Amino acid sequence: MRLGSGVFAACCVVIQVLGVAVFLRGFFPVSLRPVSQVQPQPPAPEPAAGTSSNWTQLPPAIFRKVIIMLVDALRDDFVFGSKGVQFMPYTKYLMEKGFAHNFIAEAKPPTVTMPRIKALMTGSIPGFIDVVMNFNSPVLLEDNLIGQAKAAGKRVIFYGDDTWIKLFPKHFVEYDGTTSFFVPDFKEVDDNVTRHLDTVLKREDWDILILHYLGLDHIGHLTGPHSSLIGPKLKEMDYILKKIHISLLSKEKEASLPHLLVLCGDHGMSEAGGHGASSVEEVSTPLLLISSAFHRKMGNLQPPKHVQQTDLAATLAVGLGLPIPKNSVGSILYPVVEKRTMREQLRFLHLNSVQLSRLLQENVPMYEKDPGFQQFKVSEKLHGNWIKLYLEGNNSEVLLNLGKKVLKQYLDALKTLSMSLSKQVAQYDMYSMMVGAIIVLEITILLLLSTPKALCQNAAFEIPLSSSSFSLLFYLMVLILSAVHVIICTSAERTCFLCSISWLMAVGVMMLISALLCVIVALLTKTFENVRPSAQNLAASSSGWSELDLLILFGTLGHVLSLGASSFIEEEHQTWYFLINTLCLALGHEVFRNHFLGKDLDHNLAVEQNIKKNAKNVLQYKNDYVDVPETSKIYKASSSMELLPKVYEKWLQLASPWFILICCRLLRTLNQTGVQWAHRLDFGHWLTSSDHKIELSVLTCLSLIMIFVLVQRRCSSVSKVAMALGLLGVFCYRAAIGNVLLPWQRDRKSISKGIIEARFVYVFVLGILFTGIKDLLKSQIIFADVSIKSLGLWDIYNGLVLLAALLLRPHNLPVLVFSLLIQAVMTKFIWKPLKHDAAQVTIMHYWFGQAFFYFQGNSNNIATLDISAGFVGLESFIEVPALFLTVFATYIGPILWAIHLLSFLSSENNRSSAISHASFCYALICSIPVSAYIILVTSLRYHLFIWSVFSPKLLYEGVHLFITATICVFFIVMDQTNLIKP
Repeated sequence: MRLGSGVFAACCVVIQVLGVAVFLRGFFPVSLRPVSQVQPQPPAPEPAAGTSSNWTQLPPAIFRKVIIMLVDALRDDFVFGSKGVQFMPYTKYLMEKGFAHNFIAEAKPPTVTMPRIKALMTGSIPGFIDVVMNFNSPVLLEDNLIGQAKAAGKRVIFYGDDTWIKLFPKHFVEYDGTTSFFVPDFKEVDDNVTRHLDTVLKREDWDILILHYLGLDHIGHLTGPHSSLIGPKLKEMDYILKKIHISLLSKEKEASLPHLLVLCGDHGMSEAGGHGASSVEEVSTPLLLISSAFHRKMGNLQPPKHVQQTDLAATLAVGLGLPIPKNSVGSILYPVVEKRTMREQLRFLHLNSVQLSRLLQENVPMYEKDPGFQQFKVSEKLHGNWIKLYLEGNNSEVLLNLGKKVLKQYLDALKTLSMSLSKQVAQYDMYSMMVGAIIVLEITILLLLSTPKALCQNAAFEIPLSSSSFSLLFYLMVLILSAVHVIICTSAERTCFLCSISWLMAVGVMMLISALLCVIVALLTKTFENVRPSAQNLAASSSGWSELDLLILFGTLGHVLSLGASSFIEEEHQTWYFLINTLCLALGHEVFRNHFLGKDLDHNLAVEQNIKKNAKNVLQYKNDYVDVPETSKIYKASSSMELLPKVYEKWLQLASPWFILICCRLLRTLNQTGVQWAHRLDFGHWLTSSDHKIELSVLTCLSLIMIFVLVQRRCSSVSKVAMALGLLGVFCYRAAIGNVLLPWQRDRKSISKGIIEARFVYVFVLGILFTGIKDLLKSQIIFADVSIKSLGLWDIYNGLVLLAALLLRPHNLPVLVFSLLIQAVMTKFIWKPLKHDAAQVTIMHYWFGQAFFYFQGNSNNIATLDISAGFVGLESFIEVPALFLTVFATYIGPILWAIHLLSFLSSENNRSSAISHASFCYALICSIPVSAYIILVTSLRYHLFIWSVFSPKLLYEGVHLFITATICVFFIVMDQTNLIKP
């Protein structure tokens, strides 16, 4: 079967997306294997040596009521730092008076809300893939604190983030959820929680009250941690905490037990305002346990101790007299129980140790050799000796010293057990990983082997599916792989993803792998058959490689090799900045050589010969009665008129690479990204500060005007009007939400959500896209009119530019302006005059698209993901539009450069098969780093930085490959010549 290279590339990259999906399903681990829950296990009896203990039940509760006040994105320095002193005076007062135990709770990545709620309530460490599930939280089936409380008959009330309601349906006797993903709202989302407080604090019909405040997180996403809005929000949280604490104190006189107030955060906030990664600011959250039972002497304020966020579940379970969640890897926060009797303290720690040791036995085959388990057995034996002395009525100092020794031994055992279990989180599905990796690698090898055929003049590729050897090898491979599948699925201790799917789907996967392998073998056979002619033509082919081709080759290989180091992944933007700077220098050298050492001289000679020829033709009219100028005058006048524009254009061409270099350097100062210099202030921080709103408003206005000037040159009259009104709507939207100021706007009283303004822009975006699609459909009917197709593609491009202008933050609009400007300059002065082929133009578009991904402030860190863009113009969270807008806003650079590539190649009528070549090159250059990176993360899956550095990059690569597949499909739809050939 014979395929056009574009169709072939699109099919390959779609299959590769499926392979990456299978690999991701196996790579991102599931939680620890839960302890068997066939029947509820009774609490472990108190150990005793030589005599039986009468304590076989859970210890009584320490607290009567518990209130959990969770402030989303509450960073530790917001409470313990200078902001806490300034904006949270009552909280500081409680710490100084000794009514609170202060901790810094470390949250494990991914630092997003849903996995953090799981960690707080179950004590387990959620899988990294929960960062994706965060947008649509499933029901939590794992043993958890809320479920234990409900089973014990306790009444739980919740107000706040509706993620809790999705995780714990039918667990709350009363609840009121607020949408967590509508980030433009940082006032009403908290007011909806606080309005219930006065009523519920007066009531006695509840045991646990959970309040989840979202406003601080939304402020961080919109304006960052140093915004002027942070202080008032912290003051509001401090006032609410004061109200709750005073109410609890007023009721403690009538209660038999004290109450507990917990102030905590689910995660922190990066310096850019986001979260999701593993920076210190994102993983460090305050944890304050406030109760009259903790009263200490004044002046004994100690710096907060670092603990794990998973420790809270075990501590709250003990405090409420509930069983510790079975899958918890946390240990009890000892200061909470230190004022209980020695027997109670040892009983609490023993129950925690038994729970952790059972979890260890379920997940570690050689658990007896684990240091934590051995320490636990020693502790349990010493505990039994202590119980024996205690029951005998021994009250000597020996009993006290032995008790302290047992206590220390238990604490050490808990710490070691917790660390051992935390390391067991990475339980990989190696079978799924291997299958996915094989599919991805086969596709990459297939693309590499087919490169010479796919990039030839015919832009066609023949797939050998009908040969007898192909059939024999195919059936043999299917049988072998099916046998391997049966063996793995019947012998694996842990259920694999591929073993859980239907046999029909599994056989389909085996057939796909076999077919790809057979095609590769057939191509290799043909390659070896033609090795002699290839060797003879090696010198001729190598001589065709230009300096630009070598730069593209070594630049691509260098980028792939750089992915092997975590530092290069964190600072990948530096790699792309270096590559495009080097590319500009190479283009500058090529332009210089073209004008002064080669083609320009030939062109000038041709112009002079043409002028002389015209002058001779004029002489034949010399005998007429017409006044004809002298030949020399004709020659001078004509040559001056012809050469002046050429000279002017020549100097513009010579200056264009240096102009692009200057633009790229200016863009680097706009957004600091990566890790090493992310904390440094940049021009974007300066613009977004409240003191420079006028400057930001002026810059936004100028940027929108420049966008219109750059894109309107090829638009129809209707599109021009729509574009102008749409850009005006963008400015009005930013003014409505308070980012910029309108000339008549002097205060912030008119700040709104900007719903109407954003939807006003969406109307024009859809209108421009509809116009472009209409022209494209018309071009499919009128094959000869290429201009209609080019106009339709340009309208689609303009519609996406308008959408990008709406979604980008105001300080990032210059990124869009420079992108359009560089595209215009390179089109007029680089690609057209120098006659670069489609492959070279494609790879240059790809490089600049990757660089602009980082210019807008993105990185391989999840914290830089701007989720606020996904809710522009939405009144509530709608999953599909929010996901589309978020992905588009993140990948604006690669998408716009890819669509510009298609528009540029479509406008070049003399380039046969250019779009097919572009589609193939685009698929190939995206497949190579994905394949290399999959091999890398598989070999480094136990690396120290696997979850903090390598895993986020893997998610970004997966999404980028999906976008590439979509672009390649769009390319072949636009290429009328790229059809299946017989």
